Amino acid sequence: MTSRLKFTASVLAGGLLALSTGIAAHAADTVRVRGKIESFHGSTLVVKTREGETAKITLKDGWKPSSLAKASVDAIKPGDFVGVTSIPTADGKNGAVEVLIFPAAMKGTGEGSYAWDLQPNSTMTNATVANAVKSVNGHSLTLTYKGGEKVISIADGTPIVTTAPATEADLKPGATVFVPSQKADDGTLSSSRVVAGKNGVEPPM
Repeated sequence: MTSRLKFTASVLAGGLLALSTGIAAHAADTVRVRGKIESFHGSTLVVKTREGETAKITLKDGWKPSSLAKASVDAIKPGDFVGVTSIPTADGKNGAVEVLIFPAAMKGTGEGSYAWDLQPNSTMTNATVANAVKSVNGHSLTLTYKGGEKVISIADGTPIVTTAPATEADLKPGATVFVPSQKADDGTLSSSRVVAGKNGVEPPM
């Protein structure tokens, strides 16, 4: 592997670790900022959130940007590690809202199933695919994690993404971002990770 490729792989791996940490975190002081960039200067990112508020986020030393790329549900196979946001369906089962396919190096990170705030009653499940089934009604995944198992259906049109690199140049006004942030006692926000929309792929999480 060339030194350039080694550097790129190292940066991306570090970014993925920060991303997965942000996804897995569900402590009371974690705030997941979703919205569009209003401005980005130095270490300060200002986002107009989906709730219509303005969030000012201080980016920590060593912070990294990342993006996402489209993936196919057909690419998901037994043994893959995925993060799936799901909601209860009318038949009492679980339907996917979005699916993030982690690279093999991140397998096991943030493993579990817990409440998520993408939509009302949504749940995030980070788990290994035990079985991937295709039927006439679409796909379903059997996910296994420590202490549990969950079957989630994936309807046609559900966003399926995987991780991809980004640069500070991608943090332009109007770009859609997902920023897992920490809220201090004084209400200020800080983060070490910004997931930005790029090449037409916006963060669905």
